[in-house]
Amino acid sequence: MADRIEAVIGIGANLPGPDGEGPLATCRRAAAALEGAVGRVVALSPWYRSAPVPASDQPWFVNGVAVVETGLGAEQVLAALHGIERSLGRRRRVRWEARAIDLDLLAFGDQVIAVPEGLQVPHPRLAERAFVLYPLADVRPRWRHPVTGRTVGELLAALPEGQVACQIAGGGDGAPAG
Repeated sequence: MADRIEAVIGIGANLPGPDGEGPLATCRRAAAALEGAVGRVVALSPWYRSAPVPASDQPWFVNGVAVVETGLGAEQVLAALHGIERSLGRRRRVRWEARAIDLDLLAFGDQVIAVPEGLQVPHPRLAERAFVLYPLADVRPRWRHPVTGRTVGELLAALPEGQVACQIAGGGDGAPAG
């Protein structure tokens, strides 16, 4: 098995899940599914409610961040995330559409991965999204972007005006270690 590494995973939803449950319940199910499919969940942020980005008339999202210790490679983690999405009703049709679940590999240790038309780590829009940065700050307040070197706090301070993310519910242990 490969060395253990921390995968930072964004979790979001703005449509009911396959059983008609609301987005918060689906996000919680996705977080629980990470434990078996990806590795050991070592931190789970509180849940936030946020407007869609880019702006649209679709429903607001529920978002959170999980930190998972894994022995998988980044491509394997991404494949596992896509499998969880499918099991929870995600159907990929149009970019930035409303969805029952969205799982994004935001960071993979301090690795930088750029596969043309494929995996991009860190996530290319991570630094521009309040709905990612607020929950990331909850679980990894000292996290640094591996390309820019900026801390999560610096990235939050640099966000464009108008992005809103409001905490709505607790997550797992919310452990801010690391």
